[in-house]
This record gives sequence, structure tokens and C-alpha cells, in this order.
Amino acid sequence: MSQQHESVELVGDETVRHFTTAVLIAALTAALSYVSIPLPGALPPFSLQHFGMFFAGLLLGPLWGGLALSLYLLVGLAGVPVFSNGGAGLGYFLGPTGGFLLGFLVGAVVAGAIVHRRVEPRSLSSVSTAIQVAGLLAAVVAVYVVGVPWMAAVTGLSLGRAGATMAPYFAVDVVKAGVAVAIVRGGSLAGR
Repeated sequence: MSQQHESVELVGDETVRHFTTAVLIAALTAALSYVSIPLPGALPPFSLQHFGMFFAGLLLGPLWGGLALSLYLLVGLAGVPVFSNGGAGLGYFLGPTGGFLLGFLVGAVVAGAIVHRRVEPRSLSSVSTAIQVAGLLAAVVAVYVVGVPWMAAVTGLSLGRAGATMAPYFAVDVVKAGVAVAIVRGGSLAGR
């Protein structure tokens, strides 16, 4: 006696691919948080977390890129040490650098929206290098628009002083944006 079963596809292959990529980018962002240079005092460390945000926006667009960074933040808020220098939890998130963490989410959405011009990602081979760079530069600005006022509020610094403190980081992050575009355009990721 044989039985036949119909297969029901609950989600499409494209959705599975986007979700899998989002999870991998969340994990990559967590791993890159450990590649950081601690600085003296209350200064945030230089880290490579921005690359996770950049890749999320470039490869996944605003919806899935936002999901990738949301997963990263939720894992850290749950207590897994995925923030810079092994930071984790609500206390860390509410500290001076929490706004930058939240800014990563905003930045991924901004970059994805500029690069893909729609909710679903499109092939990067159809997007000019200039648009990709513009998207990532806008993402960097978004991170600082969220992070600097948060830092000022938490530390008691004036907004101007907090901005001046973070200016060298901004310059480094602009360079990272260019490197991220070069990696994606130079690699096999561009055709995705």
C-alpha cells in the first residue's frame, strides 16, 4: 500500500535565502565586534561592526538588512556578548555606545533603501558603484545622527563635544564604507 503526500511550500526559496543571509550577517556582525581596538577612558573602541551593517544594507535591502541587524541587537540584549569588547545586555545597550548600536539598525535600513530603491533586494550588478557608495555614506551619517545625541545624553557631554569626540571615528567609518563597496563589487557577491 503506497501513500502519496503533497508537498506544501510555506515559504519560497528566495525568502529562505534572504533569511539565511540575514542570520549569517547577524553572526558576522557579532564576530566583527570582537575585532576592536579598545581606547582609553570612556571612548568607544574602534571596531569592524560597521561591515555587518554595510553588508546587510548592500546585500539584503532595507527589510532583510534591518532584520539582520535586529537579530544582532536582540541577541546582544538577551545577554550574549556580541557587542564591542564582549559587551551584552540592556545595561550595555543603555550606555554611551547604545545609540551607535541602534544606529547600525537604522544605517542598514537607510543603506538598503538607497541602494535597492525598494523593499526587496535587487542584484547589485544593476546598481552603480556611486549609488552603493552613497547608500553606505548615508548609513554612516545615520549611525552618527542616532549615536552622538545618545552619547551626549548618557555621558552629560554637550552635543558639540560628543560630536567632536566622535569625529575621528566618522572619518574611519567613511573609509570602511569604501572598503565594503570594494569587497562586494570585487567579489562574487555583486551578482546576487
